Amino acid sequence: MTGQQQDHDRHCAAVEAEIAAFAAVLAEADYARPVPTCPGWTTADLVRHLGGVHRWAGGMVRVRTPRRVGLRDLGVTFPPESGGLPDWFAEGGAALVGALRTVDPGTPMWTWGPDPHASFWARRMVHETAVHRCDAEFALGRAPVVDTAVALDGVAEFLVNLPSAAAFAPKVENLRGDDETLGFAATDVNASWTVRLEPEGFTWREGGGAAEVAVRGTVSDLYLLLWGRLRPVDPRLEVDGDAALLEHWVENSAI
Repeated sequence: MTGQQQDHDRHCAAVEAEIAAFAAVLAEADYARPVPTCPGWTTADLVRHLGGVHRWAGGMVRVRTPRRVGLRDLGVTFPPESGGLPDWFAEGGAALVGALRTVDPGTPMWTWGPDPHASFWARRMVHETAVHRCDAEFALGRAPVVDTAVALDGVAEFLVNLPSAAAFAPKVENLRGDDETLGFAATDVNASWTVRLEPEGFTWREGGGAAEVAVRGTVSDLYLLLWGRLRPVDPRLEVDGDAALLEHWVENSAI
């Protein structure tokens, strides 16, 4: 088995686990309740969004599309009442996992990121689902935690895809500078990342070093910070250095 296939299988398993975790949170949810980390959304809106993304990604994987295909073209529909959301979500999640498990990860197809293969969607759906599972937990007043392996993979996935997100998140173009650096270091595992703002954009690497601002926290909390679910002032994070630089990063890296 190739390394690509192993990674793909691992991502398929993680997608399935996060879908199940999201469904478990829904069993306790009030669909009318606001989601504080997605301003303007209720929990019902969150379910419709994630379920729609699952159907969109799964549909494109099934047809191995070489171009972007919209929800309507894929025949995606949404239940009119919130009572139908749990079954609708479960059906879409199962269809997504089925499509991902049966595709060759090296199959060329359209993606919005730098990896133009089906493997992109397995990895992307892990983190789309994990982040929104956390949103659902925040709506219940919980402090969600992301699995360590998922969070480690997700920090890199975020940084790899972020430049490509400028097409729908134009503030990403503001992530430039004069070689200022931001450091992110996990306190629970041996992992760190360094981001450098350069005149033409940002670069990043694994590993630590001197930085204008250094952020420390569990890898789960670093993941949630990068995805905009924790603010830099959250007490779970330790921030040392140029706080304004970190705010600039957070403000302009939101996708």
